[in-house]
Amino acid sequence: MSRPQKEFNVELWEPSTSLGRAVKEGRITSISQILRAGNPIKEVEVVDALVPNLEERVLGVSLVQRMHKSGRRVKYKVVVVVGNRDGVVGVGQGSTREISSSIRKAVNNAKLNLIEVVRGCGSWECGCGRPHSVPFKVTGKRGSARVTIIPAPRGLGIAAAEVPRTILRMAGIKDAWTRSEGQTRTTLNFAFATIEALRQTTQATLREQFREHVHVGNTGETNE
Repeated sequence: MSRPQKEFNVELWEPSTSLGRAVKEGRITSISQILRAGNPIKEVEVVDALVPNLEERVLGVSLVQRMHKSGRRVKYKVVVVVGNRDGVVGVGQGSTREISSSIRKAVNNAKLNLIEVVRGCGSWECGCGRPHSVPFKVTGKRGSARVTIIPAPRGLGIAAAEVPRTILRMAGIKDAWTRSEGQTRTTLNFAFATIEALRQTTQATLREQFREHVHVGNTGETNE
């Protein structure tokens, strides 16, 4: 079950980077300004201040055991996705000896690796022009896992396995077909392959006739 992040008080925040100071001083007012400029985010508070409606959801938990000279050591490895269901999403991993701290570490890593997603209506069966799907077919790869996201008509929903379906929903995509290949049982690779596919929506060169049908970041639409 997804949950919204706790309320963040900007006034109590003491930034440690120039980017953080620019956010607190009001010189940067949108996460899009940072992501489009390609500036690395090194403070979680930057995301907390600019994306207050960010939600988080655990994609997978695994137990890792290692033998040490002092005995067996056990750690929990957690993969988490965060998103605002409106064009911003990120995936992260955390590993500690406790589940709660592993989740928090994974959430923080996901916030530091946010991407912005271009949405549109790329399905020839639809043509509604609304940002409910991806504007064109995209493919991402991580390790042996490969994920392809294909535009779908409005109302279809997301035809995908649990991991990519959750990530697409958190990104604000409501309709899509997907195709998965390789070792998809590895949650981390499966998740990052999906993220890499979504990243392609911003890196591909759009034809002039398609540009008016895509939407980047917040659209102001409700996610009913």
